[in-house]
Amino acid sequence: MKRRDFGQYCGLGRALELVGERWALLIIRDLAIHPRRYTDLLEGLPGIPSNVLATRLKELEQSGIAERQIAPAPSRGVVYVLTPLGRELEPAIHALGRWGATQLGEPRPGEIVTAEALTTSLRAAFDPDRATGLNASWEIHAPDFVVHAVVTEGKLDAGIGPAPEKPGVVITFRPENLPSYVELVQAIKCGLVTIKGPRKLLDTFTRVFTSRGPA
Repeated sequence: MKRRDFGQYCGLGRALELVGERWALLIIRDLAIHPRRYTDLLEGLPGIPSNVLATRLKELEQSGIAERQIAPAPSRGVVYVLTPLGRELEPAIHALGRWGATQLGEPRPGEIVTAEALTTSLRAAFDPDRATGLNASWEIHAPDFVVHAVVTEGKLDAGIGPAPEKPGVVITFRPENLPSYVELVQAIKCGLVTIKGPRKLLDTFTRVFTSRGPA
């Protein structure tokens, strides 16, 4: 597949030439959460043809946005990771996600929410100004996965799986539709979640993760 060339000496145009192809930003979104094997990416992005995934990964490597590394022990094999240049795209991805959330509407047939998507939404919605000096942690349990959010001195670490240490609050919700960030916030506001831990930390969650809007 030949990349699009806009023929313009423009930063936005160059960015679109590098990451504007179909699926590219979703691949970058998932790699921003953690290193992924080729098969992990294929499984986590239902609908992407294998040849398209291979092409996108090759393009991202050629652009210096992603690279292959040997997985550390005890794992084996090759994983894809973002380079420092690729990491610089995270704020742009979060901003696009927040804007896109305003255009979501009702879920369309066949749409899913992955753990990577929810984790990215948490990172995008986090407001560091409202979290200044905060130390708190949450685990969010959806029907098919668990994600965590840990704030240490106002800095966020959000990822897939249980929190590294015992969380302050465990939030469990069983959404009627998709386990998205939007569904989570709505469930919290409507009291449709079960919590294990201090109620005040649930209030803290809505304060520091909602003021900038969801992704």
